[in-house]
Amino acid sequence: MVFYFTSAAVNPPFTIYMGKDKYENEDLIRYGWPEDIWFHVDKLSSAHVYLRMPKGQTIDDIPPEVLIDCAQLVKNNSIQGIIHH
Repeated sequence: MVFYFTSAAVNPPFTIYMGKDKYENEDLIRYGWPEDIWFHVDKLSSAHVYLRMPKGQTIDDIPPEVLIDCAQLVKNNSIQGIIHH
């Protein structure tokens, strides 16, 4: 079961999808829409998070609040989570 979230940090809200494991991550890749923007932690095992953009909008149109929501979901669902120095 793919998880989905509503980022209501802005109006209108954005829909965010996240796979719970590598199999669901593959399904998200396979069945994603052209409007989806993918978030993932580089070089670490983490959740795949997809932001569904409204048609006609691009990555440059992501509100900062929604970008933070996506980044937090990826970070909190990575193999290392919060890194302590």
